[in-house]
Amino acid sequence: MAAVTRIVSVNVGLPREIEWRGEPVLTSIFKNPVPGRVAVRTLNIDGDRQSDLTVHGGPRKAVYVYPHEHYAYWRAELPQADLGWGAFGENLTTEGVLENGVSAGDMIEIGTAMFRVTIPRMPCYKLAIRFDRLDMIKRFWRSGRCGFYLAVAREGEIGAGDRMRLTRDGEAAPSIADVFAARGRA
Repeated sequence: MAAVTRIVSVNVGLPREIEWRGEPVLTSIFKNPVPGRVAVRTLNIDGDRQSDLTVHGGPRKAVYVYPHEHYAYWRAELPQADLGWGAFGENLTTEGVLENGVSAGDMIEIGTAMFRVTIPRMPCYKLAIRFDRLDMIKRFWRSGRCGFYLAVAREGEIGAGDRMRLTRDGEAAPSIADVFAARGRA
């Protein structure tokens, strides 16, 4: 089964040190949309870099996807929050594919690049930093709106507006939503 979706925004950011609760923290959660075409490399998108490679980045977590469909929920939950594309630290804000519609191993072709779905994003304290809310991690878990990571199977170029072609792995793997829910119960 193949589905067609699109990229709403490509977002990048470099590590920066900020103060959080009186302590310096290095974070890359602050992402901004970029215009035009952007090169995708094995470990990230040009102009983007992860701060803590123990939990983000690397070959299995090179690109983070977050569906734009979730933004309406968060705008209702957090009416005072700045919720421009990239607000959740995602590299790709997408339309048309949700966590219950993808599983580890599925392939996504965008522009001239190819990606493999790997795992859901597990929330960390940097979400609390980004939204300046200590309850943000719990809210993220409860929402079930986790997004997911991609490995880069083929380097290439992508841009906002590009169509995405999803090809399901064919195996009876649990969806990203199911994996996230199971981890939340653990």
